[in-house]
Amino acid sequence: MIAAEGIGFRAGGRPLLSDVSLELRPGEVLVLAGPNGAGKSTLLKILAGEMACSAGTARLEGKTLGDWHPRDLARRRAVLGQHVGVAFPMLAQAVVALGRLPWHGSPERARDEQAIAAALAEANVAHLAPRAHATLSGGERQRVHLARALAQLDGAGMPAALMLDEPTASLDAGHRAALLRLLRRLAGRGLAVLVVLHDLQEAAFVADRVALLEAGRLIACGPPEEALHPALLERVYGLPFRNLPGIGPIPLLEGALTQG
Repeated sequence: MIAAEGIGFRAGGRPLLSDVSLELRPGEVLVLAGPNGAGKSTLLKILAGEMACSAGTARLEGKTLGDWHPRDLARRRAVLGQHVGVAFPMLAQAVVALGRLPWHGSPERARDEQAIAAALAEANVAHLAPRAHATLSGGERQRVHLARALAQLDGAGMPAALMLDEPTASLDAGHRAALLRLLRRLAGRGLAVLVVLHDLQEAAFVADRVALLEAGRLIACGPPEEALHPALLERVYGLPFRNLPGIGPIPLLEGALTQG
């Protein structure tokens, strides 16, 4: 659905991404993993069409992302960024309704109420609908904005993409698990899901494929058992790792803390 070929990006004369090629496919969860500063968020923004790359190309359905009209692009992919907020006092339901803006002027506008209600239910935030956005906790806001993204994709047809940057960062354990299960269900319906995760155990649980980045370069891209191999993780993070069945990769911090 979305293909990146030789993606490079520079900021302040410094390369943040170098020669990255990968593809986001319908019906899969692709996780971007790697240390801080590896280029994960930058790559997500380029694949979402929010930033232009300095080198290479990024295409949606064969068409360069920069050639898509913003409205048409918004009807094919939705983005949930790291920092979510609204500039004006709004109820949570009104925030979710913002997701329907790309559909104004189209026949899908008739689905607005249904789409908003379905998104609130899917993200398990229907009970927050009458609350003021400013009164919500960080985790509640994250889930409300997830509902906004889901409402945006209602009526998009397939293939369509949902892109999330560290969506579990402000969630408790229960809501993290619920979100990861939701991403698996969405992929099962044919949605292409791209998600940045720092927690490697979460990545191992939810991903069909993991793209492991280091210093702006793609080190591995494949099934979790390959891309999250302990030898690769030790190279990237500078820590020994062990894969535990049913749990995933864990860093061996005790040994690392006693070194030197």
